Amino acid sequence: AHKSSGKTTLTLGLAAAFAARGTVVQPYKKGPDYIDPMWLGLAAGRPCINLDPLLMHAGEIDAVFARHAAGADLALVEGNKGLYDGLALDGSNSNAALAHRLGLPVLLVIDARGMTRGIAPLILGYQAFDRDLRIGGVILNRVGGARHEAKLRAVIEHYTDVPVLGAVHDDARLALVERHLGLMPDRELDDAAARVRQIGERVAAQVDLGRVFALAESAPALPLPAKPALAVPHGATLPAAAEDAAPRVRIGVARDKAFGFYYPDDLAALEAAGAELLPFDTLRDARLPPALDGVIIGGGFPELFMGELEANVALRTALHRAIVDGLPVHAECGGLMYLARTLNWNGRSAQMVGAIPGDAVMHARPVGRGYVRLAETTEHPWPHAGAPAILGHEFHHSSLENVDPGVRWAYHVLRGQGVDGKRDGVCVHNVLASYAHLRHTGGNDWPRRFMAFVRDVKRRDEAQLARLRPALTEEPAWSAR
Repeated sequence: AHKSSGKTTLTLGLAAAFAARGTVVQPYKKGPDYIDPMWLGLAAGRPCINLDPLLMHAGEIDAVFARHAAGADLALVEGNKGLYDGLALDGSNSNAALAHRLGLPVLLVIDARGMTRGIAPLILGYQAFDRDLRIGGVILNRVGGARHEAKLRAVIEHYTDVPVLGAVHDDARLALVERHLGLMPDRELDDAAARVRQIGERVAAQVDLGRVFALAESAPALPLPAKPALAVPHGATLPAAAEDAAPRVRIGVARDKAFGFYYPDDLAALEAAGAELLPFDTLRDARLPPALDGVIIGGGFPELFMGELEANVALRTALHRAIVDGLPVHAECGGLMYLARTLNWNGRSAQMVGAIPGDAVMHARPVGRGYVRLAETTEHPWPHAGAPAILGHEFHHSSLENVDPGVRWAYHVLRGQGVDGKRDGVCVHNVLASYAHLRHTGGNDWPRRFMAFVRDVKRRDEAQLARLRPALTEEPAWSAR
């Protein structure tokens, strides 16, 4: 019904409970969030796919949803914020609109703390606001006990025709760890799998899974693709589409506790464009993977690991040297912070890679938050020729300060904050580092453009080496006899 009703925990619990019973669950998350999908993917054992009406065309949403649902028994979509919340006044990008788009019944999560008879007008109001939306059931969350549950069920049964499919009692063991930027990513907790299993067991004990599954079965049949998306383990990338004829190139991807914000379908798009993705750990690895042609450093929480990042001098030095030598790099948000000179938080300062002539400074409140609209400048290293404005999103508590005035910028900010409210996308050597998070949807095929740039740099380097090789192998005229 509204933000912080507990829907992430309950969606996570449903995914884990069904998966534990052998049901193949395909999870989805509405919006651009990275962390909720990590948890949902862990619970289901399949990568969670984002459905974002602001970054995807309607046809893309249909196709992506159907393609991944085709290999599953149950498709489970978690909304963001409340059922009718969204940026548009007409609700065109709300959860309700997405449910309409995909023909899905709604399972409404209601935080029932402090409510008894008042829950009836809430449900009736949500039904009346959009008569064409089918609210197929409710799950009562944070119920105060058996007596409270009985009262709520009696009220709902008397005044409404919406079935109660579950009542989850208030329980501290169902809470997920939160901090300054929301939920803690699952990869930072050694007991994440055990937590998910426990949440699944408790939700299964208090929600009628059979009726939830029957509700899903009542949805209209999907126009399924001829070849369904294959199941892959959580944490792996999705199967790539047919590869281009272009030769494959080796792309290092920072994937560890400090950096982990990647869309599974974006990684799949990189592979489809010919990338061999090679993970590396910025906290532990002393060197980059060998023979790299490019590097991607996504978002994350470098501020929480600034001491460990600073202590790994060998990797920072290797990455700096590679960048100076011309290695193509794409970095987003946390990646930008890592490439800066220093990272500063809570009175502490740590040395970072130093490839970007600026200092990352953390603040108590968000500096940039929400969807962004960017116009590319002529400095963009892999431009989208003739493209309209680029759409993306940002969520950062840091700013980039003391920036060298000679820095080149890839974007004019039309909406959002970026680095300074006007510009984003620092260009240094062959690096593009921005606060904006991109997605390969809505006409913005950034993986293919980045891969074309990587290949172009590689060809130039190989051509230069070929020109130098005769001089390097020629016997010096002054050699001793």
